Amino acid sequence: MLRSLFIAATGMNAQKLSIDVVSNNLANVSTYGYKQGRAEFQDLMYQAMKSPGGPTAEGLKSPTGEQIGLGVRPVSVGKIFKQGDFINTNNELDVAIEGDGFFQITMPDGTIAYSRAGAFKLDSDGKIVNDDGYPLEPELTVPQDTTAITIGSDGLVTAQQNNQTTLTQLGQIELARFVNPAGLKAIGKNLYQESEASGTPTVSTPGLQGFGSLAQGFLETSNVSVVDEMVNMIVSQRAYEINSKAVQTSDEMLQLANSMKR
Repeated sequence: MLRSLFIAATGMNAQKLSIDVVSNNLANVSTYGYKQGRAEFQDLMYQAMKSPGGPTAEGLKSPTGEQIGLGVRPVSVGKIFKQGDFINTNNELDVAIEGDGFFQITMPDGTIAYSRAGAFKLDSDGKIVNDDGYPLEPELTVPQDTTAITIGSDGLVTAQQNNQTTLTQLGQIELARFVNPAGLKAIGKNLYQESEASGTPTVSTPGLQGFGSLAQGFLETSNVSVVDEMVNMIVSQRAYEINSKAVQTSDEMLQLANSMKR
């Protein structure tokens, strides 16, 4: 009975984490470029009261044995990098990645972070930056007399100046791709950092070598399905309740055992 108390407690802790992940997914359902998180679990070690194949009688062996599991533990909370839906914004600095790849963002310390959120702006110097003012890498600067900006599906950025008919090339947006994007380190602000699990990035022109292409005037929305998350929340809540019921039942059984001497 004491064993069942500890086993049920591990189940309650696991379902609490599951609710945490679901809550974060639902909180970010309107976050551009957000990728759904998923909690994964493993069963704990087993106490073998009788090993499978152990002797039961002369010349006979147990077909299954007697193995008692000791609960569950969380092993990972990973990201699912499934493509999100697109919304048309008609904003010339909004860019969505259709396919694989990440925008490269230069952090204040000079390192490169990666993002799927393409809601870009211009700072006071005309640089293309994200919502926090971090510049796009490679750095692109828009001239002051620009009247229109065009971003091609291949990442080529051109500007029309003073309503001239000829376009000025400003530079090239490049995308980064990882062998294991789920291994990227999420640091908030719609940004990820390279890790040993993700591998080193491969950088290339959009639309080439399996990289996604760019869509100007669109944004990629969160890939979270509200319906699926609501179902996951209900499942986790019920699992938490039934584990708490197991704790209560084990406690009642201990009370019965303690009252037998009366």
